[in-house]
Amino acid sequence: MKSPEDPTSDVTEEDDLGRCRRLLSSLSAPVFQGQVVSHPLQTRHPDRPSRRPGRPDSSHPLSSDLLRRLSQTLSDALSLSLSPAVGRLRTRSDLDSLSAALDRLASDADLLLKSGVLRDPPPSDHRRSDGREAVRSEARTIVTRLQIGTTESRAVALDSLLGLMSADDKNVMIVAAQGAASVLVRLIDSSSASPETREKAVSAITRISTVDSCKHVLIAEGVILLNHLVRALDPGGSSAARRDACVALRSLSLSRDNARAIGGRGGVSGLLDIARSGTPSSQAVAAAVLKNLAAVPEVRQNLVDEDCVPILVGLANSGTAEARENSIGCLCNLASDEGDQEIKLLIVRSGGIDCVRDYWDAAPSPSERCLEPAAALVRNLSMYKYVAEIVVSAGFVARLVAVLEKGSTPGARSAAAGAIYEAAYDAKTKRGFGEAGGIRPLVRMLEAKSMEEREAAAKALACLLTCSSNRRLFRKDEAGVYGAVQLLDASIVAVDKRYPIAILGAVSESRRCRKQMVAAGGCGYLRRLAEMEVESAKRLLETLEKGKLWGVFPRS
Repeated sequence: MKSPEDPTSDVTEEDDLGRCRRLLSSLSAPVFQGQVVSHPLQTRHPDRPSRRPGRPDSSHPLSSDLLRRLSQTLSDALSLSLSPAVGRLRTRSDLDSLSAALDRLASDADLLLKSGVLRDPPPSDHRRSDGREAVRSEARTIVTRLQIGTTESRAVALDSLLGLMSADDKNVMIVAAQGAASVLVRLIDSSSASPETREKAVSAITRISTVDSCKHVLIAEGVILLNHLVRALDPGGSSAARRDACVALRSLSLSRDNARAIGGRGGVSGLLDIARSGTPSSQAVAAAVLKNLAAVPEVRQNLVDEDCVPILVGLANSGTAEARENSIGCLCNLASDEGDQEIKLLIVRSGGIDCVRDYWDAAPSPSERCLEPAAALVRNLSMYKYVAEIVVSAGFVARLVAVLEKGSTPGARSAAAGAIYEAAYDAKTKRGFGEAGGIRPLVRMLEAKSMEEREAAAKALACLLTCSSNRRLFRKDEAGVYGAVQLLDASIVAVDKRYPIAILGAVSESRRCRKQMVAAGGCGYLRRLAEMEVESAKRLLETLEKGKLWGVFPRS
């Protein structure tokens, strides 16, 4: 195709337009009325006015391409009218083909007018205008090209789209705003699309899914898109296409509805096959999708039925760093149901304890973010007392305390504190956590910014302070009582008040601790909680007020 800058292009394109007009004038209705076959094509009258006022700008590349295709179709129609095929069936077949071609051209012309691309300035003007506006115009043109023309021209447009989106995320946002997601889904769904075109369309959808602000446009495409992505996971596809499908599903599976749809449409088996024998990069992404699916209770049983645990444990032992982290995270989600002891035992019997310990020890330091899913898995497994004993005997006491002291994220510290609460099943274990240095970091966590972290610390301390040696360690840190009292504030609704009350109740026999509670405002907080009928608040309040009364009298 000649560019608009070519001085001969206007002549050529005007010739196309003139040729179309001459062919239309030759194709008068009486020509078809003489045919021996009745056909709906007879009702197409060349002099009928356009459904839309005006005509496309013939200087635009898309317009000139449409005119060339129209002139070719009209030329074929004229040839047929002058020399019809022998036989009624052959003639009807030829007329059907012409009718379908004209329908496609009419649809393309209508879409071209609706798209607004013909009103955009020519490419030469884009260079003098705002860069983003130029990208927006280019994106609109490409998205339009994806919907009109031949299969080959759409494939070329798809390559252009991938090239445009590869530049930066802002281009992806512009492309998504032009409705590219819906167009790509229709392209994948098209029966005329080749396997290569479908793979490229999946790659384009994958690129859109990597930009957070664009994920909603993919979620809006619903089940049709999910079905195609799940089919792309089949072993028969290329490794690149399977990985691209996983990347797109990783974002889409964050929606619970989508996760249920993926789990119920055969997606689990395809993902597990990739996790077992895919490329290292695709294994990591497949494990991330499985982790999202395992977070939805209704899908967990599907994963277990597909024998996912040995595959995940194997990947956590031998995969890349990302694959190992995602596999541990998936096992963590599978074990998150407190009452499901069978899955916890299955993980242990499949080597899950040794696996998470090796993963833990492979981290450069306890401050690494990657330890958060490992600590969470230990917490969830320890909900079953039998497994908690195995966890403690496997040496996780010191490991959990190290994360409390040096954990880099609130999530990691919260998970470690939760694991301590679950694993401290008897007095000996509680004392062991105290001797390992667990009390002091938990006290510091009582004043953390994250409410999740503060509650996890309070819960763990409430458990550990039932041991007398741990109470002595707690009393040595003056910040402990103050931090627990602040959590009594009724306005802090994110923290269960039973835990700070249990902490303070455990050390309330100490006159010094009672004075600290009163000085920190504990009586006021407890009075309000007692009015709200919070468990044990009234009893602790009476203890403090009794201590205040005895404090009036001097000791003899």
